[in-house]
Amino acid sequence: MRVGRPESGSGSGGLRRVRGRPPPARETIGAMSEPSSHNQSRSRRPRPGRLGVGIVSAGRVGAVLGSALRAVDHRVVGVHAVSEASRERAEMLLPGVPVLEVEQVVRRAELVLLAVPDDELAGLVGGLADVGAWRAGQLVVHTSGRYGADVLAPAQRAGAVPIALHPAMTFSGYSTDVARLAGCPMAVTAPAAFLPVGQALAVELGGEPFVLEEDARPAYHAALAHGANHLVTLVGQAVRALEAAGVGDGAATLRPLLTAALDRALREGADAALTGPVARGDAGTVRAHLEALGALRDPGAGEPLEDVVEGYRAMAAATVERRAAVGRLDPARVEALRTALGPGPGGGSGAGGPGPGGDPGPGDAPGARPGTVGS
Repeated sequence: MRVGRPESGSGSGGLRRVRGRPPPARETIGAMSEPSSHNQSRSRRPRPGRLGVGIVSAGRVGAVLGSALRAVDHRVVGVHAVSEASRERAEMLLPGVPVLEVEQVVRRAELVLLAVPDDELAGLVGGLADVGAWRAGQLVVHTSGRYGADVLAPAQRAGAVPIALHPAMTFSGYSTDVARLAGCPMAVTAPAAFLPVGQALAVELGGEPFVLEEDARPAYHAALAHGANHLVTLVGQAVRALEAAGVGDGAATLRPLLTAALDRALREGADAALTGPVARGDAGTVRAHLEALGALRDPGAGEPLEDVVEGYRAMAAATVERRAAVGRLDPARVEALRTALGPGPGGGSGAGGPGPGGDPGPGDAPGARPGTVGS
């Protein structure tokens, strides 16, 4: 469920240190939204509830979140950075912060931010537990979308507070990302007593926290990856196809169309926003698309764009099945489209002629929406 910003507590503001036994949730955070007079006087007196933060490591996510926490007066006491790119990022986003080994960072910090690849997280947490690096009352926060708080169990057994916090955005690793955190949805998973702490941390980063159950994390992460990562692949394929067809600036050609399509899909829902040949039940156009894409060659390598052809086929097939499931296409047009999308270049057995009843024209399919240029 989505939650708002944590309510102000009786404390003086900010995240509070957690010592020994967990205090009641209302005591772990203070007021997140300060009066304007307080904000104006921040330069004259330190904000309460500030923590010493350790960042492991200075990848695109960790360095940006560390910079965001620093901007609200938390102290970044150490960062781990191995590669040259990570060290440069740490110098750019966290100037003056000492670059340390992982164990040193953890032992110094009151709040440890683990921003590492998903497949490395469990081993890292367990290894630090083996050397006794975790301690009671320490906040341990990871940014993996895949995992909830259970992966932090070794730290929790040592008395640390486990929190999973995942910002639903993509990171470039530059300072512009800090501003983009404003209003960003952030999935928080933690034991019930510590959910307010995770929510408060999300708010301090500028985000909008929502609670996500432990067992929902893998599906949540898969949905985000499918929407964002595969969108990048899809756009890349479209750009390559345009360039192979002789269009000089494929990205500029696509930008207004893709921007409008994404905006409509998010505002109206994908079923209502869809336009194009599948939405119209236009099997002939789909066959022509597959034939045209199959004839293209990469301008540099001269190789066929096989991944583009198969990507088009897979996405069109998924679109057909969705239109059929929601009753937006009649059965005859569904079968015509399935035939056009059959295996092999240019479609399957029905590739040589029109589907049953001939190819419908624009807007003929039940529930079809008016198309646009390029739809």
